[in-house]
Order: sequence, then C-alpha cells, then structure tokens
Amino acid sequence: MSNIEGALDKTLRARLQAEYEKDRVNKVVRHALARDSVSHAVYDPSAQIGTNLAFSNEVKTMPVTNQRSSGRCWIFAGLNVLREIVGKKLNIPGSFELSQNYISLFDKIEKANFALESVISLSQYSPNERVFQFVLDNPVSDGGQWDMFVNLVKKYGLMPKDCFPETYQSNNTRETNFMVNAIIRQFAFKAHELSAKGKKSDIRPLKEETLESIYRLFFDAFGVPPEKFEFEYVDAKDKFHKETHTPKSFFDKYIGKEIDEYQSLINSPTADKPFLRNFTIDYLGNVLEGKPINHLNVEMKDMKEAIVKQLLAGEVVWFGSDVSFYRDRDYHAWDDKAFDYDSAFGFGIDFDKGAMLDFRHSSMNHAMVIVGVDLEDGRPLKWKIENSWGADVGSKGYFVMSDTWFDRFVYQAVVKTKYLTKEQVSAAKKVPVHLNPWDPMGTLAD
Repeated sequence: MSNIEGALDKTLRARLQAEYEKDRVNKVVRHALARDSVSHAVYDPSAQIGTNLAFSNEVKTMPVTNQRSSGRCWIFAGLNVLREIVGKKLNIPGSFELSQNYISLFDKIEKANFALESVISLSQYSPNERVFQFVLDNPVSDGGQWDMFVNLVKKYGLMPKDCFPETYQSNNTRETNFMVNAIIRQFAFKAHELSAKGKKSDIRPLKEETLESIYRLFFDAFGVPPEKFEFEYVDAKDKFHKETHTPKSFFDKYIGKEIDEYQSLINSPTADKPFLRNFTIDYLGNVLEGKPINHLNVEMKDMKEAIVKQLLAGEVVWFGSDVSFYRDRDYHAWDDKAFDYDSAFGFGIDFDKGAMLDFRHSSMNHAMVIVGVDLEDGRPLKWKIENSWGADVGSKGYFVMSDTWFDRFVYQAVVKTKYLTKEQVSAAKKVPVHLNPWDPMGTLAD
C-alpha cells in the first residue's frame, strides 16, 4: 500500500501505543471504565459544595410535572409558567396542571400542516437541495419554541389536565412521530412528481387528503378534546368553585393578553449575531398564520438582569439550555466543574461558547423554568430550576444550576417586556434578521 499523508500507519500507531502505555493514569482510568460509566468515573464531589436548595429569592411553585418519554419540554415549561398565573389568580393551593395533551395534539397537527405547506413551496426543487432536505429530515417532532407555544394557546386556548388527560401515545411519541413523518414524506414525493409534470394545481387537493390522514392519526392517538368542560377547584379557603368553559374562554379569562407581554431573549455570542439585534429562523414554526419566532440577542449580563427582575417580582421564567453537559440526574446540582474529564483523559469537553455553537458542539435541547436565584450583593451565585422529568430525579424534580453552568449552557430566556430596557424593547420590534433553518438557536424545536 502506498504512503498517503495523514494515514494511520504502523509507525504512528506504535508511537501512540507507547505513549499510552507509559502513562499509569491510563491504566487506572481503563480499570474504572470497565465497570462504570464515564460520568461516574470522573465525577468530582466537590461540585456539590454550595449547591444546597436554600435561596435568597424563590418563587414557590406547584409540584413538578412529567413529560415522560416525549420531547415536549417546551410545552410543559410553558404550561408550568401559565399554571402559576392561573393558580395565583384563583388562590389554588397544592397541585394543579393544565392539559399538556391538549396543546400537544394541536401542535402535532399544526406542525404537520406547516410542513406540508413548506413542502409545497419547495416541491419544484430536488430533495437533495439543502433546505428541502432539512424540512424532510424531521418534519414533525416533539420540540418547539416559546413563540410556537404562544401561537398554540392563543389559537386553541387552555383547559385543566383532568379535562383532557394524557394518553399512552402522548407520553410516548416515537411511533406517532414516525408515522406522521412517513405520511408527509409520501406527500412530498407525490407533490414533487406533480410539480415536475406541471400539475401544481393537483397538489392542494392531495394536501387535503393528507391532512385527513394526519387528523385521524392524532385524534386516535391523543384523543378527542371536549369543546366545553366543567372547571372545578377548591381554593385556599376550602371554598368549592365550578365554572363552565370552552378552551378559548378559559384562556381569555385567566391569561388573555398577558401572553403577549413576553419577549424571547437569546445569548448567542457568535459573529453572525450582533447583540441588540433580533432574529427569526426560516422554516421554523407550527401555526402557519401565527407570530414568527423572534429572538433578541443580548449579552449574558443583560439576560440575567432581566431574569432576576422577573423573579423578584414573583414570576417564574421559561428558559432554554443545553443539558448535554455536566448533568447529574443522581444529584440535584448541575455544575460545569462536576466532571473532571481533563485529569482522566487530558482534555475537556467544552470550549468557547460561541465556538461551540458555530462548530455544532452545543445547542439548545431542553426547556425548563427558573424559579429562584441566590443573590449576593446583587450577583447571582446559583439558580433553582423546575424541570419536567418527574419527582423521582433531582430534589423532587427540582435542580440547582451553578452560575458558571448558567453562563456556558443557557441560551434563551423569556421575560416580560416591562423588565427590559427601552433600548431592548425597541430593538425587539425591528424587522428581524433571517437565520438558516439549521441555526443552533432553532434546535430546541428539533
């Protein structure tokens, strides 16, 4: 075999083997990894210091929810924000949940319609064209963004969970996602053929037929929601209440225009996203006629300042982060010093935040709710998080983030505009810059 520059030849392999064997640390690590996970082997227990659950500022919230085997974190987090608003208005003690299944049902149907329309707009292109390929890769998924959540609740309203509870399929979405994406890709194939034959007028009737199949699939899987329901609750004074509502009347009465007061902030320190500019992401959405994604890029110190203002006002904060790093499900603390990869392997797993975004090493993949912050002389030390993985993880489902973990892996927070500066509010109203569909600031919807 001829020599090729860069090949892993015998000489190079021998040198690498010799270097490996002369370092005794490698033998210790190898033995440890034979019987345990990497994260357990490199865990540094000192990361637990200073991560107790005592906070100088905390919004008392209801017990955590559980998204189970689904990627609906953004819906659960959104409804966890709204249920606190409803609970305070009605003085409801204890546990209360809004129906995640109701929002999930129409999210799936709206996403399917959004994808079908995207396919129609791209049907004249080859399926290998990058944008078309992106749309076909995962037309309907569990993920989403705050503005997508707002579009759903404004269009379809809300209802208590006990009026439309979860089903096995809403809790376990892999199979229905596979089926709906098969339907959409079949439509894409047929639409592409019709477009190539100059029969574009036949595509819309085909879309209507396809939507019928999608409606049937999700109503079979998630159930048929009630058009009216009885809302019953007992307040903190043990007084029983009963109201008749439609989903829209319930939303209008208890949330209404308050949902429009929120603005998505992102922290993306990359060259393509100047601070104090707002951005939208092409081909990302669910409700076709709804509000497009609108992210205002801000420095981390400004994001934290807005979050703290909202928490101090007694209001929780929806946020998006990357939970791939330094996440300890066995303990409630998330800290960027929790796993010492460098001592074991000679390298770390994270680097510059902007570079990690640019080079696809990190992106948003989970939404949760910030419910507390520990301040010292106005500076955050740690943050309390309400998750949606159930009460059997963390501390009854709650977690603590160190402030340095927050700096590295939090990318988005949604706050009310009254907690923003005038300059930020003005910037958020400008015509947004369009980002590619695959931009890291859109991956929470994957």
